[in-house]
Amino acid sequence: MSSHAADRSGPSHGSLWSLLAFAAAVAAAALIGGLGVSGTAAEYQTLDQPSWAPPSWLFGPVWTILYAMIAVAGWLVWRRSGWAPALTAYAIQLVLNALWTPIFFGFGEYGLALIDIGALWVAIGVTVLLFRPISSLAAGLLLPYWGWVTYATALNAVIWHAN
Repeated sequence: MSSHAADRSGPSHGSLWSLLAFAAAVAAAALIGGLGVSGTAAEYQTLDQPSWAPPSWLFGPVWTILYAMIAVAGWLVWRRSGWAPALTAYAIQLVLNALWTPIFFGFGEYGLALIDIGALWVAIGVTVLLFRPISSLAAGLLLPYWGWVTYATALNAVIWHAN
């Protein structure tokens, strides 16, 4: 038996169905984050922003790529370890991710959104650290997400201060 096969917790862990389940979980976090929050691009444009703020059209493509990477990362860990503490951290960061948009745009609570995104940043870091021994590829797939959230945290802080 190869070491790769020995790492799997069961034959279904590497299946397409489990990958689709991770994609669905990530899509649900994205959709929940956007439920009831329409006009975010227009609202974003009305905020006092720093010169380094990205245009609103950039968020959709960036998040689409990041969400795909987040789903694959979770699946890679799942297929190696089954449900483990690393996936609990992964689930926590997905929940924090889903909460940010309604807090920021839906409620206009930029300070509370900053607390949420700060917790998200920490949760992503914990997830990366827990993923690395299981799958360095999965941990690596989360690094662009962590980087984008780092940038978004700074942007949230400046917007909170300016608005």
